[in-house]
Amino acid sequence: MEAIMNIRKISSTRLIPLSFLFAILIGTFLLMLPISSATKNWTDFPTSLFTATTSVCVTGLVVVDTFCYWSLFGKIIILGLIQIGGLGIITVISMLMLLMQKKFSLSDRKVLQDSLNLNTDSGVLKLLIRIVRGTLIIELFGALLYMTSFIPEFGIAKGIWISVFTSVSAFCNAGIDIIGTTSLADYHSNPLVLFVTIILIVLGGLGYVVWFDLSTNVRKGIKRKFNPVQIFKRLNEHTRLVLTVTVTLILFGWIFFFIAEYHNPQTIGNMSTFNKLTNSLFESVTLRTAGFSSFSQSGLTDLSCVISYVLMFIGGSPVGTAGGVKTVTFFLAMMGVFSYIRSHNSNILFHRRVSDDSMRKASVIVYVSSFAVIILTLALIMVNPVRLEDALFEVISASATVGLTRDLTMGLNLAGRMIIVFAMFLGRIGPISLAVFFAGKTRRESQNKYLEGKFLVG
Repeated sequence: MEAIMNIRKISSTRLIPLSFLFAILIGTFLLMLPISSATKNWTDFPTSLFTATTSVCVTGLVVVDTFCYWSLFGKIIILGLIQIGGLGIITVISMLMLLMQKKFSLSDRKVLQDSLNLNTDSGVLKLLIRIVRGTLIIELFGALLYMTSFIPEFGIAKGIWISVFTSVSAFCNAGIDIIGTTSLADYHSNPLVLFVTIILIVLGGLGYVVWFDLSTNVRKGIKRKFNPVQIFKRLNEHTRLVLTVTVTLILFGWIFFFIAEYHNPQTIGNMSTFNKLTNSLFESVTLRTAGFSSFSQSGLTDLSCVISYVLMFIGGSPVGTAGGVKTVTFFLAMMGVFSYIRSHNSNILFHRRVSDDSMRKASVIVYVSSFAVIILTLALIMVNPVRLEDALFEVISASATVGLTRDLTMGLNLAGRMIIVFAMFLGRIGPISLAVFFAGKTRRESQNKYLEGKFLVG
């Protein structure tokens, strides 16, 4: 393990994607073994590769039913891959090195810093411990709540196992379950299961930096008897932006889906008003890279599909388990557009100036991610005779590591599945690699001075 961290000749921008690829290949080999399948037969390479990729990339798209195809050993491997993928390979290796009392060199700290997408390596090891400890506590808390519903239904042993698996999958925003073939559709009228899942998804998607800032200031606020507004103002600007955008997107999606799908019998049309509200909220949250579903996505109206594209593309927040271009990234990219329209020379948020480097980075991530979605969608349509709206939904879901599908994944041919595998891998490492690349050392600019050219734009 230490050897992986000490590869001096490989930059972190290459080491991070390679670490995910390494985990996928190991997972693929383990899932191919007869012991991993319920029938005790060898699993073909494409199926194993797809399952390992969707697990490590915490996506949730599957080509075989997880609950019946894989044996207990195979499900344990999948759970391990989900946990590793959610935390990050470098994070897991670093934690194991700490447990083994291995020393961290400056380059090791730099790799860990880049994997967590931090601006400094100061206190990075303390943050690592807090992240792992916080993750395990939240997942345990979620599992205990699930047990109150799953143990009465499945029995003690199976109920505990399903609760642990679902909690880890929900917190890591993976969306893989071992309950049945319809995800959480059988629990659309069970508010406990749905709300526990919502809480886990949101906590995983907020990001570790937000967790610690929020918990610290809430504790201080309670001791000093501050009201919620006073506590909010004491949060750092990143936390305030993440919370503002996250709440706005969840509320928007909740209201929109409730209205748009209210009379749709293929989604929530036949549910009670309370269940319509609950499932609309669940849909708004799960589209932010979680992958669980309480009703079939193939029944969504065309308008709801378009909104789903947007919510999936944006995803969760930085330094968390969620995918997508991230809430902060998307907000800054849109902010740059409006700043240009209004002829503002500086970008101010919460009385803080956003650096030009951050604005450029956000724009590049959004543009490159959009271009990747277009290319991959066209490629999928070329090799599979599917409708555009379904192909676009599948590609955005894969590249944003969401895991929802309009009943398309299992019907894809081999070429189509490999395109989705690439989309999932790109979605997991793309934003990270781009952020690390643009946050790296800048090249020394040429000393040559050139005359300004006149180019017609627009």
